[in-house]
Amino acid sequence: MVCSITIRFYEELNDFLKGYPLKEDIPFSFAGRRSVKDLIESFGVPHTEIDLILVNGGAVDFTYIVADGDRISVYPVFESMEIGGLSPLREIPLRDTRFVLDVHLGKLARDLRMLGFDSDYASDRDDPELAEISVSENRILLTRDRGLLKRSIVTHGLYIHSDQPEEQLKEILTKLDLFKRIRALTRCLVCNTPLIRLEGNELERHRSEIPPKVLERQKEFSCCLSCNKIYWKGDHWKNMVRRIKELGTQDR
Repeated sequence: MVCSITIRFYEELNDFLKGYPLKEDIPFSFAGRRSVKDLIESFGVPHTEIDLILVNGGAVDFTYIVADGDRISVYPVFESMEIGGLSPLREIPLRDTRFVLDVHLGKLARDLRMLGFDSDYASDRDDPELAEISVSENRILLTRDRGLLKRSIVTHGLYIHSDQPEEQLKEILTKLDLFKRIRALTRCLVCNTPLIRLEGNELERHRSEIPPKVLERQKEFSCCLSCNKIYWKGDHWKNMVRRIKELGTQDR
């Protein structure tokens, strides 16, 4: 049996298409029985990039079996549009701001931690482990590997288009609309642990670990309880504030 359908991908989902018309209806035929998830991913679009699928005007989930004559519309992650009356593809909201990053995104992990986002990263994880962490800990999986996002167990994930850390950070903040959730210098850049404020006896206990000139100039200090790294608002802080302002004011 041959099915002939029409499918259209909206907005940034077109970035995944190769050899197909962009932002317009695509006539397509195939033989056999296929789920809409399998059909969509055959175009190179990871299912984790999708927030809504309409078939003949009605919302369906990934298990829907495509039928002859279907008209399919595929929409990306919605940032601000209210879709409450339509069927979501995930029971758990996609915009949880806890991340797990693949082994090629170490700089991005550090930058996200710098802005206060819970970002789990290790340089020695394979694809099955990354997928399992994403699912078991309800973390958004960030990767530049489309194949990793096509693993069936992964429900929360984003493909990172740029290979430049600065652009990668802007891409995440913009796509998930996270600028108002930034809490800079609240998480350890090394191990991802939340920082605590050093005051009173705790500050005295760590005083010998802080350079004397820094003690003279700075009044506020934070510490990571896991790796004992100490943070203060020095040049790194000023650079971070500058970067945040630049990211927040650039054209999105």
